[in-house]
Amino acid sequence: MKKYESLSKPELETLLNELEASYKTAQKKGLKLDMSRGKPAPEQLDLSNGLLNINIDDSYISKDGLDCRNYGGLTGIPEAKLLFAELFCVPVENTIINGNSSLNVMYDMISRGVTHGVMGSTPWCRLEKVKFLCPAPGYDRHFKITEHFGIEMITIPMTETGPDMDAVEKYVNGDKEVKGIWCVPKYSNPQGISYSDETVRRFANLRPAAKDFRIYWDNAYIVHHFDDNNQDEILDLFNECNKAGNPDLALMFSSFSKISFSGAGISATSASKANLDFIQNSMQIQTIGPDKLNMLRHVHFFKNLDGIKAHMQKHAAIIKPKFEIVLTKLAEEIGGLGIGEWLNPKGGYFVSFAAMPGTAKTIISLCKEAGVTMTEAGATYPYGIDPNDSNIRIAPSFPTVAELNQAMDLFILCVKLAGVRKLLQG
Repeated sequence: MKKYESLSKPELETLLNELEASYKTAQKKGLKLDMSRGKPAPEQLDLSNGLLNINIDDSYISKDGLDCRNYGGLTGIPEAKLLFAELFCVPVENTIINGNSSLNVMYDMISRGVTHGVMGSTPWCRLEKVKFLCPAPGYDRHFKITEHFGIEMITIPMTETGPDMDAVEKYVNGDKEVKGIWCVPKYSNPQGISYSDETVRRFANLRPAAKDFRIYWDNAYIVHHFDDNNQDEILDLFNECNKAGNPDLALMFSSFSKISFSGAGISATSASKANLDFIQNSMQIQTIGPDKLNMLRHVHFFKNLDGIKAHMQKHAAIIKPKFEIVLTKLAEEIGGLGIGEWLNPKGGYFVSFAAMPGTAKTIISLCKEAGVTMTEAGATYPYGIDPNDSNIRIAPSFPTVAELNQAMDLFILCVKLAGVRKLLQG
C-alpha cells in the first residue's frame, strides 16, 4: 500500500471523492451501534448465571462463624479474602473485600485523603495544592475522580514498558504536593500494556517527598488474557514494596466486574496493615457491613483460583475472536497507509488506536454521524485533552460479531476520510 502522504494532490482529491461517496452510503445504513465502553457482552454475563441458582440457605455461616445474613463482617468473609489473596499473591490478612465496584473504593480513598488526610497526614482540603500523576493514555474514570475533587493532574507519558519512570521519579521524589499516581499495571486501559519488572521495581523503590503519597494500583485485568499460553506476567508490587522497605506505598484494587457480573460482583483492596487500619477506621462509620451473601455465592461458584482461571478461559473464547476482527481489519485496511498505528494487546478490553495527529475528534464525529458511538476523543487524557488529538479507544467486547464488523468497516472508512482531509488541508 502507498502511504497517503506520498500521494499527489490530484490523487488525494480523487481518493477524497471516493471516500466521501462511500461515507454517504454508510450513513444511509441507519446503524445504531455503541462501542463507547468496555462492557462484557451478554454472552459473557451468561457464563456466571450459575451464581443466581446457588442455594446458600443451609450454608450462610462463614468460616469464622458469622451469619452472612446479618450485620457485621466489616472487612468481608475469610473465604472471599482467600480468593482475592490468591489473585493478588498477598497474605489474606492484608485484604479487605468490598462491594461490587473497585472504582467506588478508589473514590472513597481519594475522598478520605481530601477530608481527613492519609494516616495522620494533613487533609488535602487544607493544602494549597494537591497533585496526582496520570499515565496517559489512561483510564478516563480515574481521571474523573481526581478532577472531581479539584486535584491537579499531571500527564505522564506511557511507554511500551509502562509509565515513563524517569518522569514519575522526578515528580514523586521531588515534589511533596504529589500525593498519588493512577496505575493499571496489566493490560492497561486503553493500550493493553503490561508493566515490566523494572517498572514495578522502580515503583516499589520510590522515595516520595510526601509521606502520604500512594500508588493506586488498579489491577482490573489481572486474569483477563486471551490465551493461557501467551499471556503477560507482572511482578507483585506488594512484595516488591516490602523488599524495598516501603510497605505502605501501595494500595491495590481489583474486582470481579469483568469476571462475574459487572453490576453485582465483589471487589477487594490489598495493602499494608497500617493502610488497612486507616481504611477500616473510616469504613466502620460508613457502613455496618457489606453484602456477605454475595461473597458466599462467589466463593461457592468459583471455589478457588483454578476455578477463576477456568472461567476466564470461557470469557477468552468469546472475546478473543472480536479482538482478532479489529486487529485483522486494521492491518489489512490501514497498515502501510501512514494514517494510524495501534498495539496488539494480549489481554484486557481495548485496542488503542493512534490516528494521524489532529484527526481523532473528526474520526469520532464522523463515526457518530453514521451511527457508531465511540469513546470521546481525548477521554484517555486528563481533563479530556489529548495534546495531539490522536488517541482513540476501541472497545470490541460488547457488540456482536456482525455489529463489530460493521462498526470497524465504518471506523476504518472514517480514519481514511479524516486522514485525506487533513493532508489536503496541509
